[in-house]
Amino acid sequence: MRRLRVGVLISGRGSNLQALIDAAADPGYPAEIAVVISNRADAAGLARAAAAGIPSHVVPENDRAAFAAAAQLVLADAGVELVALAGFMRLLHDEFVAAWRDRMVNIHPSLLPAFPGLNAQRQALAAGVKFSGCTVHFVRAEVDTGPIVAQAVVPVEDSDDEARLAARILAAEHRLYPLAVRLLAVGRLRIDGNRVLVSDSATPDFVALNPSD
Repeated sequence: MRRLRVGVLISGRGSNLQALIDAAADPGYPAEIAVVISNRADAAGLARAAAAGIPSHVVPENDRAAFAAAAQLVLADAGVELVALAGFMRLLHDEFVAAWRDRMVNIHPSLLPAFPGLNAQRQALAAGVKFSGCTVHFVRAEVDTGPIVAQAVVPVEDSDDEARLAARILAAEHRLYPLAVRLLAVGRLRIDGNRVLVSDSATPDFVALNPSD
């Protein structure tokens, strides 16, 4: 089985990177992590890559254009076909985004288009929503926009603070990101305008309620 070669960009702890590494450890998973790039030399995710035997590179972000040029060389050398942003906390140069259009995805800790940008969990709590979650989407030049690939929903409890809600969402992220990459790798996604159509996908026949009674 030919596996899609994925390059992962990180800035920090790399927990979503680890979720992808764990998924790719299954020989039947249709994607492999070919290379990891961090803009920070102290990113904990680099140790995760090393432990899994995945090549990694630190590309300092002196400016967006310089980072894009250096990262592009690393990705090309590794034969990367899909870029996955996993806690990558810097804006990318527009030309880099354009070069990877429809071949670069990101995961964000909210149900986009609600609560884009930083501190999404804090935004959700301030808004008083009853549900939040996470979104995998194709990357566009505008922050946290682009066609939505997949979403996962979690309840917002009355007792939640930012840390508790973030932990619940993160657990959902670790399940959702490998699923989204799998859908991409097996060719089940088609972009139609700003929508992503998933072949052989059934709509759930239930409605989630909060509160439940």
